[in-house]
Amino acid sequence: MEKNKSNSNFGVLLGAAFIMATSAIGPGFLTQTAKFVNDYQGGFGFVILVSVILSIVVQLNVWRVLCVSGLRGQDVANKVLPGMGYVIAALIVLGGLVFNIGNVGGGALGFNTIFGMDLKWGYIITGALGVVIFLFKNAGKAMDTLTKVLGGVMIIVIFIVIFIVQPPVGMAVKETFVPSVGYSTLFPAILTLLGGTVGGYITFSGAHRLIDAGITKEENLGQIKKSSMMGIGVATLVRILLFLAILGVVVKGVSLDPANPAADAFKQGAGELGYRFFGLVLLSASITSVVGAAYTSVSFLKTLNKTVAKYEKWFTVGFIVLSTLVMVVVGQPAQLLVLAGALNGLILPLTLGICLIASQKPEIMGKTYHHPTSLFVLGIIVVILSAYLGITSLGSLGKLFA
Repeated sequence: MEKNKSNSNFGVLLGAAFIMATSAIGPGFLTQTAKFVNDYQGGFGFVILVSVILSIVVQLNVWRVLCVSGLRGQDVANKVLPGMGYVIAALIVLGGLVFNIGNVGGGALGFNTIFGMDLKWGYIITGALGVVIFLFKNAGKAMDTLTKVLGGVMIIVIFIVIFIVQPPVGMAVKETFVPSVGYSTLFPAILTLLGGTVGGYITFSGAHRLIDAGITKEENLGQIKKSSMMGIGVATLVRILLFLAILGVVVKGVSLDPANPAADAFKQGAGELGYRFFGLVLLSASITSVVGAAYTSVSFLKTLNKTVAKYEKWFTVGFIVLSTLVMVVVGQPAQLLVLAGALNGLILPLTLGICLIASQKPEIMGKTYHHPTSLFVLGIIVVILSAYLGITSLGSLGKLFA
């Protein structure tokens, strides 16, 4: 019996890790990585290294506070400052909806790349696949399975492309620790990746999944840390593999198409087969992100509204349907993604700051819990850095009205 429970828990821990990782690995993740590798080549390894360290600080702080307290992000915020939970929920849901529109668009591009499918049909099928997951009787288990399978597909496909392009691994390792590009030049890319990896709803996706599964309180801290580190590990692995795959192309003097740098990298590196492979990676990344964004966004509303809690499944389905309809009607989501990026830049320092305050309150965390001082101090540093990102990202809002 204990063994079955242990196996079941491991499945949930891995599922939570993958929903966090695959939520981070969406269409924007692929495009950003390709663009920065094209700009900085091996120096992007240093960007990965620093952004991963900062992401670890964010994830360990947030997952500890939420899962040990047993409270979701919005409830922690309301305990710290009454009413703040509603503000956080509104920002998360708005940002999640806008990004989900882009995720649906990414799925359609994936279908178009693989099968030459019309984009509007691609939007509808992507949305329908996301809806089907939440119609299962055990939607949590279905979501865990989907993210694990498609996450695995992405890793395998990118690894095959690496084998084909044969990137300069030695140069990549050297540049990761001693970049030839100036550190100040790389700083904006580090901040951009940080916001894209642990900004908005992404920070909370895995922690909320563990809370839903009942893996909470201080006695489960070991499992909470394990799941958090697995999520960071998966996201980092995909990022490193994608970096190497694209680096193997750009070091040969190829300049990537700025309109779709990731697809062009796969095509230039591995021909038509590589282009189809990219379509599969994009499709996998988009569908898992659709599921992660919908699940996490609705989870921010269900403790604030009894109707949402009672009909959680249908609100989640409605969230995906709305994202799909907007994508079908509006078409290209570029302007909406600018708005979402700015929102994410604002959300991260706010949510992390609230979690850090909560970590010092026994009435939230329990009288026996002691938050590691090193994590707390590092968390403050990340709040300051991400606040800078949020301020600079506000300037991009002007593009919406240009």
